Amino acid sequence: MHFRRTLLATAALAVAATANAGTMIENANGYTLNAKGQLVQFKALAFDDSGKLVAVGSAKAVAAKAKGFKRVDVQGKTVLPGLIDAHGHVFGLGEVATSADLYSPASLQAAQASIAKFAQANPQRKWVIGKGWNQEIWKLGRFPTVAELDAVVGDRPAAMERIDGHAMWVNSKALEAAGITRDTQDPEGGKIERDAQGNATGILVDTAMDYVYKILPKPTDAEARAMLDGALGILSSVGLTSVHDAGVDVGSDRLFRAYADQGKLTTRVYAMIGDVGADFDQLAKSGPLKSYGGERYALSAVKLYSDGALGSRGAALVHPYSDAPHTRGLLFNTDAAIGSKIEKAMKAGYQVNVHAIGDAGNKQILDSFERLGKQYPLAARRHRIEHAQVVQLSDIPRFKQLAIVPSMQPTHATSDQNMAEQRVGPQRIKGAYAWHTFLQQGSRIACGSDFPIESPNPLHGIHAAVTRQDMQNVPTGGWYKEQAMTLTEAFRCFTLDAAWAAHQEHAIGSLEQGKWADFIITDRDLFKVPAEEIGKIGVLETWVGGKQVFRK
Repeated sequence: MHFRRTLLATAALAVAATANAGTMIENANGYTLNAKGQLVQFKALAFDDSGKLVAVGSAKAVAAKAKGFKRVDVQGKTVLPGLIDAHGHVFGLGEVATSADLYSPASLQAAQASIAKFAQANPQRKWVIGKGWNQEIWKLGRFPTVAELDAVVGDRPAAMERIDGHAMWVNSKALEAAGITRDTQDPEGGKIERDAQGNATGILVDTAMDYVYKILPKPTDAEARAMLDGALGILSSVGLTSVHDAGVDVGSDRLFRAYADQGKLTTRVYAMIGDVGADFDQLAKSGPLKSYGGERYALSAVKLYSDGALGSRGAALVHPYSDAPHTRGLLFNTDAAIGSKIEKAMKAGYQVNVHAIGDAGNKQILDSFERLGKQYPLAARRHRIEHAQVVQLSDIPRFKQLAIVPSMQPTHATSDQNMAEQRVGPQRIKGAYAWHTFLQQGSRIACGSDFPIESPNPLHGIHAAVTRQDMQNVPTGGWYKEQAMTLTEAFRCFTLDAAWAAHQEHAIGSLEQGKWADFIITDRDLFKVPAEEIGKIGVLETWVGGKQVFRK
């Protein structure tokens, strides 16, 4: 019910427009960054009826430029620039609300109960879909099996995505529908887990999931709109005024544009085309779309993949996994193939953002950028490596040398702390989740969450960045605390540097004259609460382009 109320309130506020010359927010406890990235405070801000800021500063100075403006007294509450998530999946977030919840269950038995309950409540669905399982939390010491899913869903196909989106747990009906038998070959960049007899165990890793994805029913237009409505309601409620959507297709691009046209895109979206296949060929006909619908939408980047994820041991490592010496993970493409994909996107003028988690995955992409940089200058495009999670210490300086942006997700570190060092050992962990090392060399980190894999709440991300602890403040003292960010660094990577990583620092990321009036009002002062309470700060109001899109 809370979720539904949030959607209704957001929808009502999104269409409300105030007919006046402008608005002045006064009596604020305001913080922003200036053009140099330095933290500054302000007492008031004012924006015109187009939603652009005309003044930010002292009450007197702002009032002088806001004569005749409507005044809103925020009674000393904290005002911050709208927060930005540099890596998320908008429709994936909306889809969570319409799938079996596997994020919450702390055991296999609880997960089975959740799936069974969802299946019983949705008898009309041809497939039972779930998201969010994590065998590490279940303390299984193994992946779940096809028989364990058959036990709760045996009448129709069922497919459950792992929390990182890089492994899928399926039942017998799904294996049958996908045509997977003991004779089915592993695809390049993927793996069908098998038992001692060579039979599929029900776990598909990385590109092996495509056997199922290609036969899953596509959402109807109404279902897609419901997903987008749900996601936008959540994003506004946690103070996100802009997100970078890491992988869109023709259908989602069409819907984003329609929502921008209709004034319904209550969070700005900087979208990346998923891969350089058919969707890219269609969407790239007119070249990069740098701004659309009052800078509510952009489509000027491409998302590619180098490898899988650490939790499912799909991340590609230079040396074998410390806890599974028989494997090094999976590179999705040969060096030549990924280089060809990157070049295709570069040649068409797009920013190239490549998922790379393992040290071999990161090295492959850095090598590709270095080779192609001789023909296509790198710095101007601000190409990115998404995650940059486990990097050889010798490769970290190459990000700065090649002008590659590390796009990182602080909550991944605090979620992965229960298994990361087991996977890579005590030496490689020194180059993992190494935010301080990147910042010290002068790299600008674009921070995100990878929602719905993690919570989209950016204050959880700032909490993780500063404390190196999860939301229960575990472990005491922080996990590899020497890699933590300062509070200002964390604030900057969720605002100005995230905007910069999307070529949007001229318009958003800080509260400065001429930029959009994207801001949030919070119930506590980010810069005065104890660090362990940062993640508990609540968003009271969210404004985008001078319009209130959320109120608690």
